[in-house]
Amino acid sequence: MDVRQLRYFLEVARFNNFTKAGEALRIAQPAISMAVKKLEAELDVLLFNRHDKKVSLTAEGEKFLPHARRILEDLKGAELEMAELKGLTKGEVRLGITPMISAYFFPDIFRDFKRSYPQLHLSVLGEGSGRIQKMIAQGELDMGVVAGGNFPDALEVRRFLREEIVACVPTDHPFAGRRSVTLSEFVGEPLVFYKEGYYIREFFLEELKEAGTVPNIVFETNLFSLVKSLVRNGTGISIFLKMVVAADTDLAAVSFDPPLYLDLLIAWKRDLYLSLANRAFVDFLLQRSFGEWGESGDIS
Repeated sequence: MDVRQLRYFLEVARFNNFTKAGEALRIAQPAISMAVKKLEAELDVLLFNRHDKKVSLTAEGEKFLPHARRILEDLKGAELEMAELKGLTKGEVRLGITPMISAYFFPDIFRDFKRSYPQLHLSVLGEGSGRIQKMIAQGELDMGVVAGGNFPDALEVRRFLREEIVACVPTDHPFAGRRSVTLSEFVGEPLVFYKEGYYIREFFLEELKEAGTVPNIVFETNLFSLVKSLVRNGTGISIFLKMVVAADTDLAAVSFDPPLYLDLLIAWKRDLYLSLANRAFVDFLLQRSFGEWGESGDIS
């Protein structure tokens, strides 16, 4: 068994397709197939079911999958640690960010981080909180911004921001001139809402469930800019993090009564070696939010 075989196995398992795995790895499909067959022969088990060009993991393949991921993660961690002991001055931060806050909270963070660490490379992907958690668990991301309060034990998290969730309405809406609205008042209006997979949706629906109210959702989308446009043209009203609509002069942000807050956290895989580049970013982010939380949260 070698590292190459494990990488090929993981890519085939990710795509359930040998051809797509080869395209992702930029390797010919026959080479992928031969390497996987050799791995199966060495393990003396069948890792994939192959029927009419359809590929799926066998029960043995499912059992082997977390071991293969762990081996490659440990190898990557060892390589990083050894490189850093040699005084490596370069590194990469692969970060997942929820789309709603990517353009509002993080641009200044990224600018100032790059000024402090010009040698480090940032790679940022926009995904929902649930998807980010899965990508961290599968090693596709080093870290990510997640929301909420309940996380799997496999994740290490540090909160860096608490932001208010507000009702978003047109400036000519009856709610626009008010200090606050109740949940029952809010759900009496037609709502433009977010699709499944976005934590702000799940959080808010849970609040409505506890309040015994049912929303009147007239439109669903995962495009936050479209939500704003539909609120502007009167299709319905919606919810946003306050920072996202605070500067929009043609929209009004109205607090809920009682107010609702969402915790945002930076997360990474527990018990996985966190590189110096990633540790530098986490420490930088937490120190910038020191005034918000009254604690530094340093992980060094």
